[in-house]
This record gives sequence, structure tokens and C-alpha cells, in this order.
Amino acid sequence: MRKMVEEIVERLVLAQEARREELLLLLGDLSPEEAEHLRVAADRVRKSCVGDKVYLRGLIEFSNICVQDCLYCGIRRSNQEADRYRLDLEDILSCVDEGKRLGYRTYVLQGGEDPYYTDERIVEMVRAIKERDPECAVTLSVGEKERESYERYYQAGADRYLLRHETHSRELYEQLHPGMSYENRLRCLQDLKEIGFQVGAGFMVGLPGQTVADHVEDLLFLKELQPHMVGIGPFMPQQDTPLKDAPAGTAEMTCRLLSILRLLLPKVLLPATTALGSIDPKGREQGLQAGANVVMPNLSPTRVRDKYLLYDGKICTGDEAAHCRACIERRINSAGYVVDMGRGDGDIL
Repeated sequence: MRKMVEEIVERLVLAQEARREELLLLLGDLSPEEAEHLRVAADRVRKSCVGDKVYLRGLIEFSNICVQDCLYCGIRRSNQEADRYRLDLEDILSCVDEGKRLGYRTYVLQGGEDPYYTDERIVEMVRAIKERDPECAVTLSVGEKERESYERYYQAGADRYLLRHETHSRELYEQLHPGMSYENRLRCLQDLKEIGFQVGAGFMVGLPGQTVADHVEDLLFLKELQPHMVGIGPFMPQQDTPLKDAPAGTAEMTCRLLSILRLLLPKVLLPATTALGSIDPKGREQGLQAGANVVMPNLSPTRVRDKYLLYDGKICTGDEAAHCRACIERRINSAGYVVDMGRGDGDIL
């Protein structure tokens, strides 16, 4: 193993920092021994900071209708092949009831940027969930909004907000997101932090046109932002999008980035994403062993699971919530970790 690699990893462990050129080296052609050294260091840091526990978050995908037209996304506005749906409040609360029965303490409400879900309806949703389960955490992932909207959600009781920045390259971001502004994305993330949300950002790995240097900028941006959670996953093409023929990202690069993120942000909540599990049968286990400590099993009704297809090959679309819960616990245990159903606030605050 090259001494330089060993020194970079050691400095990340001790000081949680690295220079651009050092991050470029870690994302370059490492030997198997060097890559394993990085992974082991990340696993050691996650164990010292957050232990062997893996938090489960119950995911409720409540709408696949979206006004945006992101080139990679299967629920983009222009996709005429998507089978659209919305869950009503009763459906959502049924998911929460099932989640509570299964032991979940956090619900992640994710949907496209659907105009039907006005601020009033989102506030009603948050309040109803909090009334149903007062001790739970509510996470929203509903895209770009004005600051006043975010403030209303927070005042209604929402605890967390997930908004991946997708890529820190302005040129690539605006190329992939027609009609959207990277400055506005950054504004949203800053507003969310200032309001008091526990904030999740993140990016895709292996987007068409993306470079290793772009990923370095992603890492440095997240180090500066200091989010509470970072969600990353491999780009996976969807057959009804303009990027249908583009090559997918890889589990290997995703896991290497997870390890670096764990070293840069030792206490961050770091999911082993569904996309990672979809691109490799053991992807989520590999992600956990690379430093991840969150998994988000699906609580959505099975009748809509196969309609929320951001990419092709998504796993677990036919599973009942109880089966998802039991299956993922077995996988977590097989990777050497234990399930924690708590909210997990203490590790990040």
C-alpha cells in the first residue's frame, strides 16, 4: 500500500479533512489493499461514533406526479408512460399505523413536486401524523419550495427535510434539470438549515458527463454544509427517459464515496440506499460495511410500489411492509450490525 494513501486516510480519521488532490487520489485507481484500508477506517470511525446500530426509516412514497422534468428521472413531467398516482391522507395514515405496529419511529414522506399537495395539505399531513404518533420524527422530501413554505412545515411539526443537491457542478446540474437553477437549490438547503430542520443533502454517483473531480467538489461542498444526513446512490437509467441508454454508476464507487463521507462527517446519518441495493444484490450490505448506518424500507401500499420508478430495476416493489422490515433486519444482521428503531437524534445533534 502506498504510504501517501495511508497518510491521507489517517489524516481523515484524525482531522476529518483532506485537500482536493488527496480526495482525487482516493477516488482514483486504488489497489484492492488500499480500497480495503479506506473501508476499514470508515467502519472503525462509524463504530466509534455511532456504534453497530443501523436506523430504520419508514418510507412512504405518496405521489409520483411531478412538475419538474429532470432528464434521469422516471417520474419526470414528460414521461407519458408513467402510471401516475396520489395517496390521500387516509392512505398515508394507514401507512403510519402499519409503521408504528412494526416499530418505526421515523417516517419519510417522499413525492414528486406535485401541485396538488399545497402547503395547506402538507401541513395537514404533518400534523395528522404527529397526532397519530406524537413521539415520531417526520421527514419530508418534496423538493424545492419558498422559504415561507418550509417555515410552515417546520412549525407544523416536521423534523427533517431531504433535498439532494444531486451534483455540485452547476453546468451539469442545469443540463440535467431543465428550467431549474442550481443557485435556487443551494438557497433551499440554506433556508432549511437556518429554519432549524435536520437537513439531508446528497448526490448521484456516475451521472452521464460526471467526473471524479465533480465528486471531489460534492465532498467539499458537503463538508462545508455540514448536513445531518447525506444520501448518495448510483445513477441508474430508466427506460422512458432521455438517459435510458447511459451506463449506470457502480456500487464500488458509491461505497468508496460512502467511506470518505463517513471520515469527513463522522456523525452523519448515511443511508445504504435502495438504488445501491438495486444495482448489486449485496449493495446495501456493502454500503453498511463501508460506513452507512441508515436503511429506509418501504411502507407504501403494494398497489403503488411499482409506480414510483425513478429508475429501472428497483427492488422490493412487490413486498409487504412487514416482509420488507423482516428482510432488511436479516440483511443488516448478516452484515454484522444491529437494527435500532429509534429516531437517532442523539447521534447527530
